[in-house]
Amino acid sequence: MTGWIAISMGDVTGIGPEITLKALNAEKDRDDCRYLLIGDIGIATHLNEQLGLRLPFETCESKNASGRFCVHDPLASSLPSDLSCGSPAAARAAIAWLTDGAQRCLRFEADALITAPVNKEAILRSGQPFIGQTEFLSELAGTNQTAMMLLGQDDRGRWLRVALATTHLPLNLVATQLRAEKIELAISLAVRACKDLGLARARVGVCALNPHAGEGGELGTEESTLISPVVEAARANGLDAVGPVAADALFYQAYRGDYDAVVAMYHDQGLIPLKMVAFDNGVNWTLGLPFVRTSPDHGTAYDIAGKGVGNPSSMISAIRLAKQLVRRKS
Repeated sequence: MTGWIAISMGDVTGIGPEITLKALNAEKDRDDCRYLLIGDIGIATHLNEQLGLRLPFETCESKNASGRFCVHDPLASSLPSDLSCGSPAAARAAIAWLTDGAQRCLRFEADALITAPVNKEAILRSGQPFIGQTEFLSELAGTNQTAMMLLGQDDRGRWLRVALATTHLPLNLVATQLRAEKIELAISLAVRACKDLGLARARVGVCALNPHAGEGGELGTEESTLISPVVEAARANGLDAVGPVAADALFYQAYRGDYDAVVAMYHDQGLIPLKMVAFDNGVNWTLGLPFVRTSPDHGTAYDIAGKGVGNPSSMISAIRLAKQLVRRKS
């Protein structure tokens, strides 16, 4: 691997910079991969010293830079060192760095983009429209054919891989905004993800929306009128999809290995079991982008920011997944 793995620094008033540098330190002796940290050079340098990591950072203005660990800031001026948590300046910078990383990938100047956590509320308060990094990157890439997959393993190597048919919606809007094409896309991208990971099988379990899979229509009709026809069409097209299955049973079955991935109908249906299994090492992977993008599966953790206690496990997993996907594509 000779190209860059780009990492956007995220919200610097959260734990993003800390876990990023800790993760890079953990990965530095595993291979010869080259990393481009996109963010504030002064903050990265200070944190590198404060944490005692001594990563050999150098500033980077060109894709031809020779170092393994480079830092680039597309902003004209550095951020103040005393920003409060959720600062509008930090939120605007996080979006600028995210944009720069995505554009580098779209120009084939970087092989993958790993995104440190941002804070949606802070971004919105800073005056920028924002739903989430997945949606933001999809718009930059000019595609709506993307889906969010969360994946992780427990301490015995048992995996859950969960693709979402809908993402950041209030619960009372899920049933009205759930569409056949969203479920179909999540199934097809989940199957592709299994192949991209090099799995021997790509069997996808599809969750029901309602408790007990609707109880034959007594608790809802979405299973019979919406989800089941999509699953049947996917099977007719040669995909190994099963469902709709009541989510409380399906996640247990997936956890024991009956399925390679799960399609959940809404955010918490998928993320609650995933985080029960892999809270510390879960990864957010955006399926369907024209470049590899992964992210730690947690937020900015303002409550522990600056204390040096941030756990880099999820960022390490995000880096390793990105490198695995890049290697399989090369």
